[in-house]
Amino acid sequence: MARRPNLLFVFADQMRGMDMGCAGNPQVRTPHLDSLAEEGTLFAHAYANAPVCTPSRAMLLTGKYPLTVKVVANDLPLPATERTLGEILQEAGYRTGYIGKWHLDGVPRNRFTPPGPRRHGFEFWAVWNCAHDYFNGRIYRDTPKPIPLPGYEPEAQTDLALGFLQRRDGRPFALFLSWGPPHDPYWQVPERYQRLYDPDRLEPRPNVQEPKGPRVPLGPKDRELGLRRTLANYYAHISALDEQLGRLLEALKALRMDEDTLIVFTSDHGDMLWSQGMLKKQQPWEESISIPLLVRWPGRMPKGRISEQLVGIVDLAPTLLGLMGLPVPEDMEGADLSPHFLGEAAAEEGSVFLMDLVTVDEAQAQGLREWRGVRTQRYTYARFVDGEEWLLYDNLHDPYQQRNLIHEPQAALLKASLEEELRRWMRRVGDEGWCWEETIRRLGLVELWNARERELHPAQPRLLE
Repeated sequence: MARRPNLLFVFADQMRGMDMGCAGNPQVRTPHLDSLAEEGTLFAHAYANAPVCTPSRAMLLTGKYPLTVKVVANDLPLPATERTLGEILQEAGYRTGYIGKWHLDGVPRNRFTPPGPRRHGFEFWAVWNCAHDYFNGRIYRDTPKPIPLPGYEPEAQTDLALGFLQRRDGRPFALFLSWGPPHDPYWQVPERYQRLYDPDRLEPRPNVQEPKGPRVPLGPKDRELGLRRTLANYYAHISALDEQLGRLLEALKALRMDEDTLIVFTSDHGDMLWSQGMLKKQQPWEESISIPLLVRWPGRMPKGRISEQLVGIVDLAPTLLGLMGLPVPEDMEGADLSPHFLGEAAAEEGSVFLMDLVTVDEAQAQGLREWRGVRTQRYTYARFVDGEEWLLYDNLHDPYQQRNLIHEPQAALLKASLEEELRRWMRRVGDEGWCWEETIRRLGLVELWNARERELHPAQPRLLE
């Protein structure tokens, strides 16, 4: 039997799929990501099914939808009983490791996750549950004493990853490296990367507008710097991550492991950055749901390919297992797309199921509420859970989603067809379209929800009885 490949899974936080040179944005400098695309496959239609950190990360590791694993909002814990990629790969003989942001262990965000089932099969552990303070990074290892990370957090985390790669014991490895940027605070990026971008020479996306929600969910420093400087800082973070990726690729080559390593680069969700007058995530517009997805496996996957295959983040776990020659658990809800990844099957027509099950934090501050939707290769459709119509875009002819067709008579048949597609998805995953309170109650999450609210919003918690 051929030796199974190593896995290096690298992901950013809140990075849009369109913001790489290889994805068509000439303003952002990403030479190593561009090289990865040339040597592997760029998936042009990769989406975060539930575009917010914790539910997305739970889907990534379990291959299941948020309702199934009861991770329906940020800062709700992934149950220790859920079986993840970490456990599956460890049981298959892999040396497993996780470095960086976790965001799957509830509150408080600085809590220590002890060795055991809440680490979900990851042996090497250099993790902080959730923090975005890029010059004062910390991690936990195997004791509850925080370890400071010197300098810019992604550089220190990459140093840890390089150390992991160098420590070989004969087993294949599976390393997950989770960087915090380009998630805000955007301004916390080293000056050498800021110097790469002149804010006055950057062109915002054509759909950028002044924020229109009741509150602007930005920290005071980012708010003071404004749109163009913030966009420059966001790009600067991406260039910084690109440089760290280059260090990893160089190390794999020096260690003669590059030919035997399956490399994945992605993100948990995107970032609106003033498009549609909105910020952050948890929204069905392209800037929020589109994620980068670059995959390289020398000798096994096609080089220089741009794939039109629809990929949801829920599909990554079963697809990776398929690529690595491991059985896909029957209870995984994502699709095993490994035949297409290997170039053995054409891209399939279909749709990605999109959702916001419990609107919290930044999205709530901007006046949003729970919604469901679908993204096909061409169209985006979304409605609120109370049935109110919301969005319908033809992304082929309207790539910046500036013409909402939802109330146009000529789109009535299309709207009905997409609504039926949405209902098929909801039936398939057991989604009854509950409001947020009903979701929390039906899933037995009231105690965990109230703990979350008291921790994150002590002045105005939304408590349930």
